[in-house]
Amino acid sequence: MSAPVALSGSSGEPPATTRVRIPASRTATPGQRQAFAEALAAWTLAGPALFFLLALYLLPVIAVVLIALTDWQLGGRSLTFVGLTNFREVFADEGFRASLLNTIVYVLVVVPSTLMLGLLIALLIESGRSCRAFYRAIHFLPFMATLTAMAIAWETLLHPTIGPVNQALAAIGLPTANWLRDESTALPVLAIIGVWQNLGYAMVLYLAGLKGIPQDLYDAADVDGADLWLDRLRTVTLPMLGPISMFVVIVVALRALESFDAVKLLTQGGPGHASEVLLYTLYRESFEYLRTGYGAAVAVVFLAIVLTLTVIQVRVLDRKVHYQ
Repeated sequence: MSAPVALSGSSGEPPATTRVRIPASRTATPGQRQAFAEALAAWTLAGPALFFLLALYLLPVIAVVLIALTDWQLGGRSLTFVGLTNFREVFADEGFRASLLNTIVYVLVVVPSTLMLGLLIALLIESGRSCRAFYRAIHFLPFMATLTAMAIAWETLLHPTIGPVNQALAAIGLPTANWLRDESTALPVLAIIGVWQNLGYAMVLYLAGLKGIPQDLYDAADVDGADLWLDRLRTVTLPMLGPISMFVVIVVALRALESFDAVKLLTQGGPGHASEVLLYTLYRESFEYLRTGYGAAVAVVFLAIVLTLTVIQVRVLDRKVHYQ
């Protein structure tokens, strides 16, 4: 918009007229108002989740990284910036290297064993015609067991003198052992307990996956000559269970990396460092020895390992997965 404005001349000439442009008021269109309302509703709904994600996950990670760069001790009133000293001490510590190796061995035993046994039990239950609910329940029960009850049960079973395991071995003439206090058996026993804990979870997921495989695929495999059980498993069942297998591998691997309860309740990392894993090292250094800066450095290394393995698993396995 513009309006005429009179300007008087300096020598008595008639006033000249010029036009001054006045900006028009801008009003939002209905489409813009709708987009703004949708964005406001989206942020209103997502805001609390984003806040708690930031407060409960991201900020603690940042705090742990900052603490790892100091010599702070739990309960101390002062701290000093030490840079990467804690990280150099971590990688030079023989106890940390032992716990790292134990964690790797534990994961390499638990994940494949859980995967294969979970699939095998799911196939056996699915092929049966009766008591399916009962078999599903007894195999899933260990996943729901409380930590204290699990520890008491396994400690009783593996007791060196009155334990049923040693008594059964002695009855058939086989050698017995102090399973939880022997350096050669402590970590394998913990791995067996880890498989026992996660087996029901993998079994339930595989049962759900088997229910989703169309019967037409098995009929087509029969027509093509794959009428044997092993051929049907190789050509139909395993490819169609690819997404389930990838999910089970990732979840069980994360649970194995985060193993702590069985170590704390049954072996306390002993004897020596024979059964110590990374999370127990983190706990011991931070809350028993009160070396919080050192424990934070262990936590940062542990987080880096978990993130790296997760990314590798997703990128490698996702290429081999057949999605329906």
